Amino acid sequence: MTDQPARWTQATVYPDMWVDPDDDPRNSEGVSPDGELATLQDFLTGYRMTLRMKCEGLNAEQLARRSVPPSAMSLLGLLRHLAEVERDWRNWITDGDPLPKLYGERDADFDGAVAEQAEVDAAYAHLEREQAATDAALAAHPDLGERVGKEGIAVRELMVHRIEEYARHCGHADLLRECVDGRVGQ
Repeated sequence: MTDQPARWTQATVYPDMWVDPDDDPRNSEGVSPDGELATLQDFLTGYRMTLRMKCEGLNAEQLARRSVPPSAMSLLGLLRHLAEVERDWRNWITDGDPLPKLYGERDADFDGAVAEQAEVDAAYAHLEREQAATDAALAAHPDLGERVGKEGIAVRELMVHRIEEYARHCGHADLLRECVDGRVGQ
């Protein structure tokens, strides 16, 4: 007997996938976007959607469930962390004073991820708001070679870093979700 959930997927055609390709909201018909900026934005959108899909259908307790001790990582913590990171990226863009942290001290985004529905609702709202604000701030800088902020970071580097951050955490989300209820897939 084990406490580990049985592996499962909603896909019926390809049992190693999260959902069947025809049901996958990330699949788009037609040609890929034209241009480097549109391609980067498309990848970022796909990873953002993947993270949300990995969290769908779970209650507050499941979202807040920690991974492997001593880690404080949870799906809810990832939502909070990415909201915090989106806010911090805006600090990289501006020459002004940095925006305050959403959740306080280092690792508070993970440590404060508690199994309460109000916390889950707030995390989703914060993430959506911070993503939109960072997207809007970057929209003012469509030249990927432009250097912005106090550190003079190239917009291209910031865009690639955003994709990398979401991609890495989607990998964490795969493992966290499988530990919660056994769901696996792309």
